[in-house]
Amino acid sequence: MNKKNVLTKDLFECDIPFLKEVFDKSTYPWEILPQIKEIVKDLLAKGIPGYHLLKEGVLVGENVTIAETATIIAPAIIGANTEIRPGAYLRGNVIVGDNCVLGNSSEFKNCILLYHVQAPHYNYVGDSILGNYAHMGAGSICSNLRSDGKNVVIHGDKDIETGLRKIGGILGDHADIGCGSVLNPGTVIGKNTQVYPLCSVRGVVPENSIYKEKGNIVEKR
Repeated sequence: MNKKNVLTKDLFECDIPFLKEVFDKSTYPWEILPQIKEIVKDLLAKGIPGYHLLKEGVLVGENVTIAETATIIAPAIIGANTEIRPGAYLRGNVIVGDNCVLGNSSEFKNCILLYHVQAPHYNYVGDSILGNYAHMGAGSICSNLRSDGKNVVIHGDKDIETGLRKIGGILGDHADIGCGSVLNPGTVIGKNTQVYPLCSVRGVVPENSIYKEKGNIVEKR
């Protein structure tokens, strides 16, 4: 079976200039989540070349398309050529890379989306990091809070105590989540891994795999 990677360097190739150092310094990606608010505030104060202020607390790159019925709560940073569709709700502390799609009736909160991410239909992305070219099928969600309210534990080759009450999904580069699937709190999806529709996923799913159902994960050939 392929590796159950949980290290930031094994899940993402972060080429966003203003985020690269943050990713390079982190051991685990969930360590970045509590920093997002301060990262955005710092970038707003400094400015980003090629970005302009859409409104107080919201920086956008060139050629960003925002539907009239979308809601963007500051602070937020939105990369070039990104499309924010009708009914999308950005609840603050959101960083979006270039060429992304934030879809109709989808909600985003305290999260980072790298380049070319698509969450186009009825998605929830809270306290999550979505890697380059990650895709969330219609109705798939990143559940970010345990039902008992306790801190999230990452269940991989060993259990890792995060000390964080809220962690959603961590999707490596090119991860693909099928329609209607639920990623339980602290789920990590490896690079180039596909999750079938209507799955309830928890723990760490290896890179270059296909998750068909619980107990049925196969390597990509």
